[in-house]
Amino acid sequence: MDPITALLEKVLIDVRPHDDGQPASYIPELASADPDLLAFGVVGPRGRVITAGDDGAEFTIQSMSKPFVLALALQTLGRDAVFARVGAEPSGEPFNAISLEAQTGRPANPMVNAGAIATTALIDGADIDERTSRVVAAMSAFAGRSLWIDESVYSSESGTGDRNRALAHLLKSYGIIRGSVHDAVETYFRQCSVLVTVRDLAVMAATLAFGGRNPVTGERVVSERVARDVTSIMASCGMYDFSGEWMLRVGLPAKSGVSGGVMAVATSQFGVAAFSPRLDAHGNSVRASAIVEILSDRFGMHVLEPHESIAAPGVTVEESAAGPVVRLGGELGFAGAERVISLLREIAASTPSAAQITVDAAELARVHPAAVLVLRTEIEALAPRFRLLE
Repeated sequence: MDPITALLEKVLIDVRPHDDGQPASYIPELASADPDLLAFGVVGPRGRVITAGDDGAEFTIQSMSKPFVLALALQTLGRDAVFARVGAEPSGEPFNAISLEAQTGRPANPMVNAGAIATTALIDGADIDERTSRVVAAMSAFAGRSLWIDESVYSSESGTGDRNRALAHLLKSYGIIRGSVHDAVETYFRQCSVLVTVRDLAVMAATLAFGGRNPVTGERVVSERVARDVTSIMASCGMYDFSGEWMLRVGLPAKSGVSGGVMAVATSQFGVAAFSPRLDAHGNSVRASAIVEILSDRFGMHVLEPHESIAAPGVTVEESAAGPVVRLGGELGFAGAERVISLLREIAASTPSAAQITVDAAELARVHPAAVLVLRTEIEALAPRFRLLE
């Protein structure tokens, strides 16, 4: 067993004794889930998928569909059009609460049910089937394989979804939903009924973690800006009225679903997903939440964990016949550019004036625009002694 898999298996052993909570009971099909199922997976930057536990178990995506439908709406319509209909503020209330702005009627955010229904209503389509097809195709691209709907769960959701219908009619009264309430709600029920495994969810989370590019298929699914916007909303709103404490304890943008799944995004590091049907009072899986918290702590994935590499890019200095060659690698951010400039000034002060100093930035994996600007400005000021290779 490789060391990463061994670490994951150890996490499963640690969380298995947590047997608090019960499967969701308000949707009959979910109430019958085996409460002892337990699985999770991670996907890294090279697209390697590592899973453990009951990783073949299928379950419906439920509210974990919300970030991906938001991504589809943002990619299709743009930020301004989407957030004209739905807010971006944490509600501090349960997932099915009526959280609307007093004057506009906008739902608090796209992660609560009212906001998710408003977001789904933005997806274009002549009817429920066409809208659903677009939503499922988008989620399939995130997962890297074709997904499909569990019709039994859909029927159960639709048959018990009167509160969501009430929310949708309230949104319609404010003009937030402009088309058919019936079509919007039924499409929402269908998107929640898409079947996934922890592998699927981990790949979907990883696609957000790596800026909208699926690390398994290599496909660009959404733009970096869309992935960043979706992840930002997940960070503040993804765990409902537990979102603040989740960010304190776990520090990862995440989204839960009442089927028992939790997926989390460690930007530029991992996509993480866990599954266990027993839920706590907030509607979040007890054991899946514990798994992600342990991973964040043991793997140093908290979003506010210091990352020295951002402020200190890789720098090597080699001597050539013409003069020193400064090679840059890794990521060059604004703080890192400041360190590089200080080093260049030191080299210029200690190098004969006739020597040519070359800055080779060709191997940088990622460069932020502000960092490029200050680096170019500094090199131009020191010309003709310096030259920049990009």
